[in-house]
Amino acid sequence: MQRFPVLQTSVRLAVGAPLIVLALTFTLGACRGDQSAAPQAVSADTWATVDGRAITRDDVEKAFRRSQDPAAPISPEEAMTVKLSILNEMILQDILLAKARDLKIEVTDSELDAAYTERKANLTDAQFEEELKKRNLTAADMRETLRRELLTNKLIEQEVTSKVTVSDQEVTDFFNANRAQFTVPEESYRLAQIVVTPNDEPQQANRTGNDATTEQEAAFKVRMIMERLKGGASFADLAMDYSEDPETAARGGDLGLVPVSALKQAPPALRNAVIGKEPGTVTAASAGGIHTIIVVLGHEPAGERDLSTPGVRDAITEGLKTRKEQLLRTAYLSSARGDANVVNHQARRIVESQGKVQ
Repeated sequence: MQRFPVLQTSVRLAVGAPLIVLALTFTLGACRGDQSAAPQAVSADTWATVDGRAITRDDVEKAFRRSQDPAAPISPEEAMTVKLSILNEMILQDILLAKARDLKIEVTDSELDAAYTERKANLTDAQFEEELKKRNLTAADMRETLRRELLTNKLIEQEVTSKVTVSDQEVTDFFNANRAQFTVPEESYRLAQIVVTPNDEPQQANRTGNDATTEQEAAFKVRMIMERLKGGASFADLAMDYSEDPETAARGGDLGLVPVSALKQAPPALRNAVIGKEPGTVTAASAGGIHTIIVVLGHEPAGERDLSTPGVRDAITEGLKTRKEQLLRTAYLSSARGDANVVNHQARRIVESQGKVQ
């Protein structure tokens, strides 16, 4: 399979460490009001039910319009593939929102106002309104989307992130077991990546089975992932869910430390996305139709390090914490989904019609 070259790695300590994502404009998510009452009947407009709560065609269409480039051509089959992926995410979000309600987690008006202002920070009011108009959305749609995102983020912070701890002994044990990793022979960058190809891959690389098969699907998928990052989604989780590189998807896209000498041999688009960039920088680079979303997690000069070297203890702590958090997050989400009564009506319709899109 032809692929945008994957950089060789020398260290794999942190898997998807926290990052500061680039400023983007719109996010993927549900933009509907909460619906607690069970639908009376399952009509063609009901695409899924979650514990009796309906997710409708309009809910999915709004999220689809928010995440797409209105001018980009996309076939009905490609569009439905993306909508089913969005629907699956909305199902999980609905489950998490129900848990947030049970735990009485709330988003204040000031928090929502701040998030809304941040989302439109790079656009004038007129430009922002024009973007909404092109997608047939309203400011109220965007605020509802942000409210739901903030609620689920608060839930995960309370139920997952806040419960993960790393002891000093764990840090010391990791260092002693991996001393060779802390000798850096030349200047290097710590990187993670998400690879998207326009090809039908013979090997399932990610945990959702999501695979773009055309250039339009690939470009759409890249936009969706970048927008998810803006919404605060974990880079590592998105890599495990969507990356089409079998070598790195399972470990959250982690590339470890990549020497500058290797970067200088990489295609210009990838090289320029890394060298000289600050940690936290996220860039989408393309070459030969292959797309790579790459995040700079760290920049390491050459030399030997020990636990007294500035940054080493913190890096190990963050790496171990991220691994534990990913495990707990995966278990929490899997348990939440397993406990819910979910029926994906639209997926059933597609199966019954043998892939025909109405």
